[in-house]
Amino acid sequence: MILALLKIYQKLGDKLKLKVINQNSLKDWAKEIFKDNSFHMIDVSSKKQTFRRALASGKIFVGEEVFNLIKDEAMPKGDPISLAEVAAVLGVKKTSELIPLCHPLSIDHTACKIIMNNVDNSLEVFCVVSTYSKTGVEMEAIMGVNAALITIYDLSKIVNPNLKIDNIRLLIKEGGKSGLWKNPEGIPEFLKDLF
Repeated sequence: MILALLKIYQKLGDKLKLKVINQNSLKDWAKEIFKDNSFHMIDVSSKKQTFRRALASGKIFVGEEVFNLIKDEAMPKGDPISLAEVAAVLGVKKTSELIPLCHPLSIDHTACKIIMNNVDNSLEVFCVVSTYSKTGVEMEAIMGVNAALITIYDLSKIVNPNLKIDNIRLLIKEGGKSGLWKNPEGIPEFLKDLF
């Protein structure tokens, strides 16, 4: 009876181009499905949890008119800096939902700081994230920066749609096997004593 059913499934599989798996080929099947796939989340199940921290930054050039309106707290849609700092926290928390292969992590701390630079009419965003986990929080820090920058863009485009987001980068990461890493292009002077 079982042999007859297997023959029927085999014929059906041939017609539908299905692969019938037996115990001998199960290991190969698993390898084919899970290892040879072009995309997969890195397996961190055997790694130990350690303290992880990352700091990222990015910049938005808003132009003189928008810069002065932000400085004078006179932007039509409200204060971009305050809202961008909140958006950074939300961006950090939603990272694994937006980046397909990013592990969902429990975030222990995140903070965002935005510095106004009147020399080039820009706002520079810094986002730090930390956790005690099996994998790093670099993507969370970068996502926090992006969320803040895009929020500033959204609140500023009503005055000047000619805005430029630039230089989003990881500055520092620490934890795990690699220990402390600092961006070889350098980090801002005011951060050098903190890391």
